[in-house]
Amino acid sequence: MEAFEKRVRESFSRQPAMATMGAAMVEVRRGHVVIEMDHDDKLTQQHGFLHGGVVAAVLDSACGYAALTLLPADAGILTIEFKVNLLAPAKGERFRFEGEVVKPGRTISVVDGVAHAIREGETKRIATMTATMMTVTGRDDVKD
Repeated sequence: MEAFEKRVRESFSRQPAMATMGAAMVEVRRGHVVIEMDHDDKLTQQHGFLHGGVVAAVLDSACGYAALTLLPADAGILTIEFKVNLLAPAKGERFRFEGEVVKPGRTISVVDGVAHAIREGETKRIATMTATMMTVTGRDDVKD
């Protein structure tokens, strides 16, 4: 395992929010991260779909960690803006969230995210995200 992958996975494991949602990091490559989670009734809205806020939160993590894979070991990452499009109801047995760096930068990176619902063996795109991430250095409270 490369150093950046180990760092990203260790950082993700320290996120109580993602653990609460049952999200797991399943793939880490330079500039690309995949997070998956099972359906959980506790995370749904009134119609039984995965709540849009949950979809946005996990996509945000996928985008942030995709950006982190390209940063130096002493840098952290923070989201400064994102736009999410909820394309279809988040109805599935399992969900897949991918972050892919579009424009890496020394200070600012742009990352695209996509979320899919998996139901009865079929995959459907349910959301997209474009996120702007800021590289943070020199702060003890923002490291990996």
